[in-house]
Amino acid sequence: MSLDIIKLDHCSILITDVARSRQFYRDILGLRAINKPRTFDFVALWFDLGDHHIHLLLKDRPDVISPRHFALRVANARQARSFFQTHGIAIQESTLIPGADRFFIADPDGNRIEIIQWLRPYSSEENAVVEPDADLVGR
Repeated sequence: MSLDIIKLDHCSILITDVARSRQFYRDILGLRAINKPRTFDFVALWFDLGDHHIHLLLKDRPDVISPRHFALRVANARQARSFFQTHGIAIQESTLIPGADRFFIADPDGNRIEIIQWLRPYSSEENAVVEPDADLVGR
């Protein structure tokens, strides 16, 4: 029997200021706040993205800044760049992905968020790296 994983359900992000993070995720990103489970006895903000959630967990210190991130898919990356620039949010361009337009922003605690528009479906075959034949190398 194999494990039948259906899809990513949610991601959790560490925050240090509830009001500041609520304003960013709700008012800037426009995500819909939903109630956390009533059984939780700790501070957490939950946001709905259709069939996925983002959970913000209050901690004393932010997470270590790293390449870790989650990605939000947008309909138009060019418009998204303009939107974030209008709101004074820095944009970091990144390595190109064939068939996609993407960039990164950061939330108030420095958590990285990728903003991506798929211009066509991702093709694993198109992105395969052809390895040299080991028998022919060095001849």
